[in-house]
Amino acid sequence: MPILLFISLFTLLDFVLLFSIGSQIGLLSTLILVLGTGFIGLHLIRKEGVSTFARARQRMQMGEIPSQELLTGAALIFGGALLLAPGFLSDALGIACLIPNARQLLMKALTWVGLKGAATKQHTYQRGASGWDASGEKPSSNGQDGPIEGEFISGDDDPRCR
Repeated sequence: MPILLFISLFTLLDFVLLFSIGSQIGLLSTLILVLGTGFIGLHLIRKEGVSTFARARQRMQMGEIPSQELLTGAALIFGGALLLAPGFLSDALGIACLIPNARQLLMKALTWVGLKGAATKQHTYQRGASGWDASGEKPSSNGQDGPIEGEFISGDDDPRCR
């Protein structure tokens, strides 16, 4: 739910900013700026995407996992999607995802926020007889602590008619 609220507020703020700047500089200038940032973004995506793909291929040939290159590729896709959306705020964030130094700062900030959010949530789990139990209470047992003895009948055996 918080992510949906964030996306809604970001989109609303983006359109308010677009219309506010558009009313100040005019329709033609706004269209040129929005289309210009889109073309610049596409050029940066092509340039950075090719170099990221080449680095990933090189690391795979060396027998390494290209994890950093995968994150970079995800940031490029996210930045490209933001550049396709009309608005100055989304264009600014999209271009920040495409510029290497700004992308690294964004990844560090997201990591810090993610670690900070993960540190505030504390869960304790205990292994019970019926699986993982989040409440910490010991599940009820039938009085036996060892294996349960019984007979096994296979379901694929044909019953014999006599």
